[in-house]
Amino acid sequence: MIEYHGTPVAGTRHEGARFLASRHALMPLPRQDDMGIVADVCQSFVFDNGAFSVWKKGGKLDVDGYTAWVEQWHRHPGLDWPLIPDVIDGDESANDPLLEALPRKLRGVPVRHLHESLDRLQRLAVDWPPEAIGSTGQWAHPGTAAWWKRMGSAMDAICDDQGRPACRLHGLRMLEPATFQNLPFASADSTNAAVNGGSISRFGMYVPPTAGQRACVIADRIEAHNSSSIWSGPHSSTFELI
Repeated sequence: MIEYHGTPVAGTRHEGARFLASRHALMPLPRQDDMGIVADVCQSFVFDNGAFSVWKKGGKLDVDGYTAWVEQWHRHPGLDWPLIPDVIDGDESANDPLLEALPRKLRGVPVRHLHESLDRLQRLAVDWPPEAIGSTGQWAHPGTAAWWKRMGSAMDAICDDQGRPACRLHGLRMLEPATFQNLPFASADSTNAAVNGGSISRFGMYVPPTAGQRACVIADRIEAHNSSSIWSGPHSSTFELI
């Protein structure tokens, strides 16, 4: 599984470069601080259109600006794919028209939100693979019992009788080992390392001295795990960790 770490990274730019070297990164449209570093030192990267920030803080998604940004970078060999613009709390009538927001040549990846229908999940897997899954609505918090029930329904719908997904799947904000180890993801992302590298309290009395070092510790712990090769249902230990 590919682990994409959200940017920008806490600490100095030198620490950020050391953290990002040979890793995989997620670049958000609103915060392109690390773009030069990411393009030079990361194994690969993906583009995020900033819809989550718009959803949390308000504002309007800059579809034209995002499309122009992707156009500028889409020939870079390190860019795996850009997320297709989406309305996180929108229904299918709001999100289906946005599938054409990016030209097909840009190889955009659609987002299916957990509050949307299973029919859309299956349709996107056929018409727009690969596919990203985002946590929304009453299932906005990955790892809860309600979230696992909803995610289980999605996996049952998109996987065959041997637990193999119909296309490659990406988990948005799902880079938690207790989560992705139970799911057949090709990749997932989070800002865990980038954000919590600045958190001293997370480490107690044994805190590494710099934000960059703390981010590396968090990322290394995440990358020590892999996703499941098949969907076999959430394990009992999953619920014990909630």
